[in-house]
Amino acid sequence: MILQKIPVEFSEQALAEIRNIINKKGIQSDHALRVGVRGGGCGVTRIIGFDRPREQDQEWELAGIRVIIDKGHIMHLIGCKVSFYEDEERRGFLFE
Repeated sequence: MILQKIPVEFSEQALAEIRNIINKKGIQSDHALRVGVRGGGCGVTRIIGFDRPREQDQEWELAGIRVIIDKGHIMHLIGCKVSFYEDEERRGFLFE
């Protein structure tokens, strides 16, 4: 499967927070933002974090950020949007 367009959309707030994390945490240049799923059976949990690319990954660049997704996870992520929320009690990424 060859996809030219990344299957996941990111809000501007999410991209800003990802850049903030990269800068503050000193994420190594050999790492990329991994978007994926965990679980199966009755459902999957969508995940986000930093990791080294693997052979089975597909890679994109989005607003200067390297994004990787395992090819087997792409079908579970097509059409998802990642946003970032922050209020007085909590903050985090949200998959919609």
